[in-house]
Amino acid sequence: YMNSRKGFATIEHDADLSPHAVEAFVKTGWSISALEKGVKRAHIIAPINGALLQELYTRDGSGTLISRDIYEGIRNANVNDVAGIYEMIEPFIASGYLVDRPKNVLEKDISSYYVFTRDNLIIACAQLKLFENGFAEIGCMVVKKEYRSQGRGDAMLCFLERMSVLCDCPNVFVLSTQTMEWFVEHGYKGTTVDQLPPSRKEVYNHQRKSKIYMKRIKSIRELDAAELWWNR
Repeated sequence: YMNSRKGFATIEHDADLSPHAVEAFVKTGWSISALEKGVKRAHIIAPINGALLQELYTRDGSGTLISRDIYEGIRNANVNDVAGIYEMIEPFIASGYLVDRPKNVLEKDISSYYVFTRDNLIIACAQLKLFENGFAEIGCMVVKKEYRSQGRGDAMLCFLERMSVLCDCPNVFVLSTQTMEWFVEHGYKGTTVDQLPPSRKEVYNHQRKSKIYMKRIKSIRELDAAELWWNR
C-alpha cells in the first residue's frame, strides 16, 4: 500500500512474502512516492563499501535506479548527435568495416539514423533507409564496445525491423564486407545484387564487393516470437 500524500509505503501484515521481498517492495514504494512528488531519480543501494560512490559517479551504478525520465532507450537521431555518432563509427571507417560517412553527410541524412542512449550517452547507432517495392536497408550499425554482448544489438536490430514493417517495408537487407554470422543467427540469408531494389542496385559498389543478406518479415508477431529467443 502506498500513501503518496504522506510519502510512505507499507505491506499488509498477512502478506505471504519473505523479509527481503517486503524490504524491496517498501523501498520501491518510497521511491515511487518520491518521484510522484517531483524527485527526478531514486536509487536503491546495498549497504556495502563503495556502493554509493559507484551508484552516483558511474554510468552503470551498483544498485537499482527508478527514474522519471528515459534513462535508456532508442530514439530518432538529431543534429546534436552527429559528433557522438561519428566518434563511435570512425574506428570502423578507418578499418574499412564501414563506408566513409563525413560529418556533413551524417548531418544531411540524420533523419534516417537512430541512436540507443544510456543516460544521454550514445551506446549504439544505426541507419534505416527505405526503398521502393517494400525494401529497407539497415546500415552503419555499431554498438559501443563496453555494451556489446548485453542485448543492445538485439534490441536495436529488432527496433529497426519493427520500424521497417510499420513503414510497409517487410524486406530488410544489410550489406557488409565482413562476416555476417550475427545477422544469419537473426534470420538473414545470403542473396545477390539482383534481389536489391532498383534504386539501390544502381548505386551498389561492385569494387567493394559487399556481401548481401536479406530477411522477409511477415508480421510484428514474428518479431515478438523472435525476441523470446534472444541470447542475452
